Amino acid sequence: MGFIVAVSAFIIPLIIFYVVVDGIIHQTDVYDVFVEGAKDGMKTVVSILPTLIGLMMAVGILRASGFLAWISAKIGILTDPFGIPSQMIPLIIVRMFSSSAATGLSLDLFREYGTDSYIGLITSIMMSCTETIFYTMSVYFLAAKVRKTRWTLAGALVSTAAGIAASVFLARLMS
Repeated sequence: MGFIVAVSAFIIPLIIFYVVVDGIIHQTDVYDVFVEGAKDGMKTVVSILPTLIGLMMAVGILRASGFLAWISAKIGILTDPFGIPSQMIPLIIVRMFSSSAATGLSLDLFREYGTDSYIGLITSIMMSCTETIFYTMSVYFLAAKVRKTRWTLAGALVSTAAGIAASVFLARLMS
């Protein structure tokens, strides 16, 4: 473990050093290329900012309104027999939209049930094997100007369902 900590302290400076040396070897003005990349990055941020604000507001409204608690009670009736506690429903829904909001919900679940509980184990595993589907699709497709998403949403939903199923299965094995 000590080796990993030591290496991690030097990784970023080594990468920066490598980029500068590579630029010198290939006679590239590294600073100008960096500034151009930063300009392009700022253009991307400005173009996706309305989408980000809309997603964050929607998640905030869902949490504050009590809708997530209501839908948890309704959907929990269907998910409890499959080993998915109703307390997990808000996290499953919010995770598809916002990683930071899902992290907040995860911390609430950890605080209430503990990290080593069945719910805590499902939460931990699920947070690492699912993705913020709608955030990722809206931000990256908007930035890349993709209009026809074809099967992306269906594939993302199937992979999220597989991640949730794997989380439940592995949590059962561990508890």
